[in-house]
Amino acid sequence: MLDRRDFVRRLLIGRGDLLVVSGLGASTFDVAAAGDHPLNFYLWGAMGGTAMIGLGLALARPDHRVAVLTGDGDMLMGIGSLATIGVKQPKNLAIVVLDNAHYGETGMQPSHTKSGVDLPGTALACRFRHARAVSRIEEAAAVRALLHEGEGPIFISARIKEEDVPRVLPLRDGYAIKQRFVDTLNTA
Repeated sequence: MLDRRDFVRRLLIGRGDLLVVSGLGASTFDVAAAGDHPLNFYLWGAMGGTAMIGLGLALARPDHRVAVLTGDGDMLMGIGSLATIGVKQPKNLAIVVLDNAHYGETGMQPSHTKSGVDLPGTALACRFRHARAVSRIEEAAAVRALLHEGEGPIFISARIKEEDVPRVLPLRDGYAIKQRFVDTLNTA
């Protein structure tokens, strides 16, 4: 199992102009812990919508790579988004699910992945070009390469430890997050 913070940090080292959308809760804390960046789009709500926000960015800005980092609970709630992404085939979109097999934001109840729901298999069935699970830190470099160079859509399920890590709270003002992101994107 992966240490979530170390894994996310390794994915975002030297990220350049990678657009990063993070799902509510722990994945946003992980992205912020890796370093605040004006091209981080932190979501504080919209559970189930993270992948679709990433899709919208990927379609609107095909000149940029887009990485969605979210949890298994968010992805399970928005499972239908995988079919839409598969139909649209954005070459610049990668989704990384930090899968601890629990709903961390609501009390660590087991999620469906704990009972065997196969998210990479679902992504493959939805016509993603790449979909796999990773569980060793040595695989982070290959995942990072896919984020920056792989032809999407890409789906990675990162099997992370069940742990409650300290919160690293980035900017929480939704309007300010959006404005900073848009202003930076328009000059990139």
